Amino acid sequence: MNYLGMKRNDVSKTVSQLNLLLANYHVYYQNLRSFHWNVSGENFFDLHNKFEELYDDARAKIDEIAERVLTLRLRPLSKMSDYLKTSAIDEAEGFANDYEMVNIVLENHQILIENMRNVIHAADAIGDEGTIDMISGFLSSLEKKSWMLDAWRARQEEPAMV
Repeated sequence: MNYLGMKRNDVSKTVSQLNLLLANYHVYYQNLRSFHWNVSGENFFDLHNKFEELYDDARAKIDEIAERVLTLRLRPLSKMSDYLKTSAIDEAEGFANDYEMVNIVLENHQILIENMRNVIHAADAIGDEGTIDMISGFLSSLEKKSWMLDAWRARQEEPAMV
């Protein structure tokens, strides 16, 4: 039993989900960096800034997830090759247009949201309120970001007024 009062075997499923979340966040982060560097067109200023905001947030979350794994007395994944093998999020291919970039970000968000819910379920099963609290905050924040990007995307889909 560790200083949190939890057994290693009990936390292993939660840590497995946290490591998956860590891998997913790393690939998501790199996708955002690529989009930030490569966005162009009429939405450049909006999306260039938004992608930077999102990758700054992702970078902070990556650190918090890894530190939570360490708090649970296990080891976080820490090699890019492991992230790429583990992640359910794919690296973005080539240079998409701004609209496709937002679609990819929202697809990445769906994966992250599902992963976060799985972390919460695993943590709940062992009474790990610390992990639940951390991930619940991440989840509500990402849901709001997704809503905002979806609202931007809906504006882009509306037919032009004649």
